[in-house]
Amino acid sequence: MGSSPKHIADAGWSEFFTQLEYKANWQNRCVLRVDPKYTSQICSNCNKVDKLSRLSQSKYVCTSCGYESNADVNASKNILARAIANTRQREPLGCA
Repeated sequence: MGSSPKHIADAGWSEFFTQLEYKANWQNRCVLRVDPKYTSQICSNCNKVDKLSRLSQSKYVCTSCGYESNADVNASKNILARAIANTRQREPLGCA
């Protein structure tokens, strides 16, 4: 067998992003980097920030509005919202 990585942890994140951006450009798509800090503590329904809402690795229940979700789904909605907000703040330069 060759020396190719067998697990994602064996590959460097820098190379992963390089390949992702290359493939996106090839398909005329953009890759937006979003800071994921606190996205698992923010309610994607009411935007309340409370680390106590993250009940476990997989369960999220907002202490403010009662919204319930898988914690990763809630965080991914927040990451998407940040990406959309970031694209609206940028000048229309495509993927430059």
